[in-house]
Amino acid sequence: MSLQEAAAQAEALAQAGSERELSQLRAQWDDELEAAARSSDFRERAVAFRAVGLFRWRAKEELLRRGLDDGSPAARGSALLSLELLSRDHPSTVNSVRPLLHKMLADEDENSAVRRLAVLVLKNGSAPRDTIVLLEGLAADDDADADLRKAAGTVAQSLKRKAQDKR
Repeated sequence: MSLQEAAAQAEALAQAGSERELSQLRAQWDDELEAAARSSDFRERAVAFRAVGLFRWRAKEELLRRGLDDGSPAARGSALLSLELLSRDHPSTVNSVRPLLHKMLADEDENSAVRRLAVLVLKNGSAPRDTIVLLEGLAADDDADADLRKAAGTVAQSLKRKAQDKR
């Protein structure tokens, strides 16, 4: 079985609520995932970063942080997909990498799909003012692509509602 197949199996176990089996699968694939994340092949790194989310592997969040700085857009995108999945139930996941997400958006990651994914990850975190301002700026940026502007505007509005609901 490949790491990708194991990740698919982990996703099924997580959805079924089979925590014990999922834990056993994590233990079985720990070394292989770490090795794949350090591979010179961007495709292997991308699979590894995506697998972290599918395994619901909260202990590997630092690995995802490294994935956000990867030279490959595919690897960065996979790390973002995993962060989005992990942060659905735990906003602290987004909050811990918020500065990196802001940097990806403000420094204009060269890949627009990666930037859109970074915007979507932010929706699961808390709603600090600097994030909302950054997203509103992206939404109004005529130089940004239309999909990014739309995603940024939608997430900014969602975070504003979240901030108002806390009051």
